[in-house]
Parts: sequence; C-alpha cells; structure tokens
Amino acid sequence: MKIRKTSLAAATAVSLSLLLSGCQGTSTSETNSSSATTNNSTDAGTSVQATEKTSESSEDNEVEKPEKITIMVDGTFQATKADGQEEWVQRWEELTGIDLEIIQPDHDAYYDVVGQTFASGPENWPDVIILGSSYYSGYAAEGALWDMTEAWENSSMMKDPDVRKDVVESNLLDGKLYGLSLASGGGCVTYIRQQWLDNCGLSVPTNYEEYCAVLDAFSHGDPDGDGIDGNTVGVSAAGFIGNEAPYTNYLPEFYQDAFPSFYQDENGVWKDGFTEDAMKEAIQRMQEAYNNGWVDKETLTNATSNCRTKFGEGQFGVFTYWAGGWGDSLHNALEVNGLDGELVAIPPIAEVGQYWERNAPVYAITSSCDNPEGVFKYFLENIFDNGDMQTLWIYGVEGVHWSTAAETVCGNTYKDGEFHMLEMRSQPGVQYGTIITSQQGSILPMKDDPGADTLGEENKESSEIFYANCTMAPFPVTTEAMSQYNGDLTSLKNSIIAACVVQGLSIEDGYARFENEGGAEWSQAIVDSLNAQ
Repeated sequence: MKIRKTSLAAATAVSLSLLLSGCQGTSTSETNSSSATTNNSTDAGTSVQATEKTSESSEDNEVEKPEKITIMVDGTFQATKADGQEEWVQRWEELTGIDLEIIQPDHDAYYDVVGQTFASGPENWPDVIILGSSYYSGYAAEGALWDMTEAWENSSMMKDPDVRKDVVESNLLDGKLYGLSLASGGGCVTYIRQQWLDNCGLSVPTNYEEYCAVLDAFSHGDPDGDGIDGNTVGVSAAGFIGNEAPYTNYLPEFYQDAFPSFYQDENGVWKDGFTEDAMKEAIQRMQEAYNNGWVDKETLTNATSNCRTKFGEGQFGVFTYWAGGWGDSLHNALEVNGLDGELVAIPPIAEVGQYWERNAPVYAITSSCDNPEGVFKYFLENIFDNGDMQTLWIYGVEGVHWSTAAETVCGNTYKDGEFHMLEMRSQPGVQYGTIITSQQGSILPMKDDPGADTLGEENKESSEIFYANCTMAPFPVTTEAMSQYNGDLTSLKNSIIAACVVQGLSIEDGYARFENEGGAEWSQAIVDSLNAQ
C-alpha cells in the first residue's frame, strides 16, 4: 500500500466539501488514549441551522470580554479533578477575571458524551470543545463549529514570526479554520526496557524477525531476572486497533504498511485499506503473536491507563506510546516501583518505515457560543502570552504542580530557585510532567521557558527519534455516505479484528463476515463518495 504524501492542507481542501451535511459519529475515545476496540455509533443529530457568526478585526472593533466560558475536554487536559483542576481553574480566573467551567467526561467515553451533547441541542453545547480529527471535520460540516478564520488571521499569534502556521493551517477545511491546534499532533514510538534486552542478550530490533525474537524472549524467558521463566509478556496495548486516526499507532510493528481506514493512494484515488491484502496480513501477524503468548491477553479490553500501570509494574517490556513527556513518565513509573527505568526508544523497524504523526486535536468554538470573538481572544489567543498564562497551560499552578523552593521531591533534591515539578496527587512517587500543552511541537513556544531544564533523557530521546522518523497520517474527511455508514462499518471492522485475533476466527472467515454483514457494500459507498468529490 502506498499512501499519498501530500500537503495536508492541500489534500483537505481538495477532498472536503462543507456543502455536505452529516457527521461521523464513531464512538469512544480519542487523542492520547483509547481503550475500546468496538465502536458504538453515535448520532450527532440533525444539521444545525445556527446563525453563522463572523469574527471582527480587533483593530477595528473592541472585542467584548466574556463573563463566563464553558469548555468540554478529554483526558489530554491533564489538570484533572484528581490533579489540581480546582486550583488550575482558580488561577486561570485570577489571570482573566472570567468564570471558567470545565466539563470533563471519562476519557474512554468522551466521544459518546460529545455525540450526546451535540444531539441534545445547541442550548446545551459548551463554548469550547476538544475534538480529534475524525470528529472535527464532521462537526464542522454539520454547522456545529464557529468559523474562526478571520479571528485567526487578525490574531497576535498569527502575526508572531515564530508561530507554526503549518500546524494551524493543516486544519483548514475548504479554506476555513474551525479549530485551533495548540501543538503538532505528535505520535507514538516503541519503548523497550534496556535491562530486559540486556538480560536476554538481545539488541534493539531493526526488523520484524528481530522484533518477534524480542517478544518471544520477553514472554517465555526470564527478562526480569527473577529466576522464573514465562511470568512476563512481550507487549501490551490499549486494544488491537485505535478509534482515532492513525488507528494503528499502538501496535505499528504488526500493522506495518497496513491502514484500516480510508486513504488516498499515490495517484490521489481514495481506497479503504481494510479491504487490502496488507490489512489481512496485519491481522494474521497479530493472531500469530497472540497465539504465541507474546501479547498481553487483556489487550482487547485494556485502557491506556491499564497499560501504563502494567508497564510500570514490570509486567511487560515493549510499549508503543507517546513520544516526549510520556517517555519521562514511563521511566519514572518504573523507578517508583523499584525497577530499572532505562528505556530505549527505537527507530521504526524496517517493515514499518515511519511512525504516524497524528492529526492534532483542536480546540473548537461551537456555533452556539454567544460571544465567539471574545472566547477566541480571551481563551485561545490568551494561552500564548509568553507569561503567566502560558506557564499555567504548560506547567500548571505554583505550589500544586511546580515549585522553585529548596526541597526534595520523589527522591530528587532541588536548590532554592531551581524550577521543578512536584509529586503527582494521583500517582504518589511520580512527578508531574507538562500539564496540558507543552513546548515540544507548540504552535508558539514560550520564549522565556522557566522549565527548559526539566526535560528528561527519555523525553528528549523519544522526541528526537519520533520527529526524525514520522509522516503525517491521512486526514479523515466527511461525506454524506461516511456519516451514514462509517459508524457501523468501523464497529464491524473492529469486531472482525477482535474475533480473528482473540477467538481464532480465520482471516478468510473474517472477511466473509465483512461481505455478508454489509461491510463491503458500506465501504464501497464511502469510497465512491470520496472519489466523486
């Protein structure tokens, strides 16, 4: 399979028509973590006939300051209730003089709640909402999101010479901007415990054969050195397939060149990768690895939080997870449990070639917002003030998430005036990483970063490996046929993958199900609609 690698903005402008109604409502959970492997179709409701509001240049008109802003966020907003959300909101309100209400559903049920919220009517919509790429284009086409193009073009952010316009403009839909990405999408790299490689006499794998040898040794040998063979496992993940693009990023070594959803080939022709031989071979690889005992038996039902806990406890040794700050977090989690925390972030094996860079989630303003210009200015634009607000978004609240006091935190001693992160409330023994956004990949990095020296080696190494070996994932687009069929189609695809891998259904019988239960027909209808644009 050869996926066409073009400018994301150009590809989007060609492929998406906002004249089409409908919204993809394919179920739970986006962004950094995803646990469900069967999607539950959700209905975004009928088209919103909201009055379109256009922003006005702040140079010509005074932007009204909102009295209150309501936001709906997922688990990527890591200032959770358990980790100082109340203090975070209090500090935000001190800096702005605006009341802020945060609605944060359970991360793994986030898009079910989003779908229900939009279906319930504009009077119940938040002012601001986080949306992953699969949902962003759909809700924009539905008329549920405010066109912030003019507000962006007139913003101080856009005029800053250091701004990453490419990241922002990658979310243009037919030349219009309906959501702002705070940073590039990032992606996952494969981490391997160095101590386990050393104990098994193995080197970093460079191809699939070597990768399988590592999994076999980690699953049937004694990689943790406790004198017992076979009481560990090679790899685990939050499901065998993700619910958000790029779908395959938690198990790339098995998927290799397979892509389970819709993409444009090198000639610009839309195809469904699930119907191709590459996908059948990927399912076969996962089935064989599962049968060999190389894969955690709870993978089908894992949430990413389960995987992080198991990895930190030393239950498995290969974990494909987010590059950057999560590298430090995984290292720290191992050390908290008294284990060797050295990790190696490996370049993609030969058969994978490149890691997928995720289409960045966006902060969108809903079309029901009473004062979208004010929300854009005082909520979104204000994030990048190169001062107290940006510090709050990156590092959180002083005394809750970070400090400069002389003290020892989680075994690390700091001098007076030395910036450092504090111990997590939700995970004792582990220090906070960045709280919501970060410097790495930011559309407008903080010029005077107080925490510049806090990055750990795993953070730096994994980021370097990822950005040297990544390519942008295909951008999900919306058509009427996509809105009508893709929820049921995705559920069927994921059910077939689970049945083949876990229950031993043959690949041939799995694809017979695909034909008999309408999958092939739905898939072709979507492909035809994409190619007709």
